[in-house]
Amino acid sequence: MQITMKKIGLLSDTHTYLDEKIVDFLKDCDEIWHAGDIGNIEVADKIASIKKLRAVYGNIDGQDVRIVHPKIQSFKCEGVQVLMTHIGGYPGKYEKDMKELIQKLKPQLFISGHSHILKVMYDDKNELLHINPGAAGKSGLHKHQTAVRFVIEQSEIKDLEVFEKKRG
Repeated sequence: MQITMKKIGLLSDTHTYLDEKIVDFLKDCDEIWHAGDIGNIEVADKIASIKKLRAVYGNIDGQDVRIVHPKIQSFKCEGVQVLMTHIGGYPGKYEKDMKELIQKLKPQLFISGHSHILKVMYDDKNELLHINPGAAGKSGLHKHQTAVRFVIEQSEIKDLEVFEKKRG
């Protein structure tokens, strides 16, 4: 039996700015996921030139991004059902449409961005891990640029690492 695993890089809220230190943090990942507010298609294309990109559009993204990347992505990675959107809320405070989708799709991993606040929380009620990678770009009220990477091996999410840099 072959054990399969993927190393995932996760970011959000680049707002047209892709920091080279974050690129370096993500370079050994198998896939990069972006939870919206990419900023423009050039940033998405740059990420896609590094590794396979799965992305959703955010509220600031224009038609160039929206044509290529959907509002919501639901997919399986290794043995884990993933649900990703930009504005999703948090455990106990999900956006109404996301709450309904979580109940319907039963993901083990729910990813959203938008708040510019890095949060990793387990939702006991829905039996899922929620990750908001914070903001990788320089626009907004956040004081630090953040991103995360983690491993999905079979149906286990593990080895989560955080990138944090004072916004410059």
